[in-house]
Amino acid sequence: MRYTLRQLEVFVAVAQHESVSHAARVLSLSQSAASTALSELERQFDCQLLDRIGKRLKLNALGFQLLPKAVALLDRAEEIEELLRGQRGVGSLDVGATLTIGNYLATLLISDFMQRHPDSRVRLQVRNTSAIIERIVHHELDLGLIEGDCQHEDVVMQPWVEDELAVFCSPRHPLANVGEVDMDKLLRADWIMREQGSGTRLTLEHATRHRRGRFNILLELEHTEGIKRAVESGLGIGCVSKLALRDAFRRGSLVPIPTPELDLSRQFAFIWHRHKYLATGMREFLRLCRQMTEGIQRSDEIDLPPVP
Repeated sequence: MRYTLRQLEVFVAVAQHESVSHAARVLSLSQSAASTALSELERQFDCQLLDRIGKRLKLNALGFQLLPKAVALLDRAEEIEELLRGQRGVGSLDVGATLTIGNYLATLLISDFMQRHPDSRVRLQVRNTSAIIERIVHHELDLGLIEGDCQHEDVVMQPWVEDELAVFCSPRHPLANVGEVDMDKLLRADWIMREQGSGTRLTLEHATRHRRGRFNILLELEHTEGIKRAVESGLGIGCVSKLALRDAFRRGSLVPIPTPELDLSRQFAFIWHRHKYLATGMREFLRLCRQMTEGIQRSDEIDLPPVP
């Protein structure tokens, strides 16, 4: 065999970070060692895998073909190494989750996973939907847990559990406890809303796509908890998953606004790259996710520890 796993490891890291120096830091190598490994791989096969564009290295057509195969081979090699060492772990796992899933479900799932497989390593990135999809496409994550839809041709998407958003406000807000609220009143209200690219924002905009008028957005925030606090203080109204609102509704610090005109249902889903090898760790984590929602119709029915 004319290539080494180290050469492929360097190639994958450079492809992901678009920089030899950054890849070297991630792999704990010197920059010269990383550069030599990549150059030697290209020299041995008389090929070029990356093009230099400005200060960045970008995959060319051959590099794009090689990347998913190299990632899959490295995943399998890690499994073999774990087996030969006699370790009980299931390797490493890089998970990406959107904010609602990441804040309310993913940490519990990872805790369960680590208790069952204490020799394993798990890293969690919490980002919005578009960012998670992008990292899956570039092989920076093994598995994504997202809210909403993904139509990328290189991504496999499997449904997980239904979720539903709710429009809500402070109990002191004029729209509190007035019964059903129509779109005209909703559009006149001040909104505290998620940022563009979030699954929550996309679901709300999709539900109102046939309505005239635009939302009066007072504030855009990237975090669900920040939106809840801003709404609690009376700045405006918001719309997030009922899963994130369950404890606040129970305490009465926030109240739902009935919006029968809006279909705010959506799907939590799993995503991974189409050419991704489903290693033992991925399969086990997916099993735990499905076990958590077994017999559950909607995310806010999941049995979670209450927040005081």
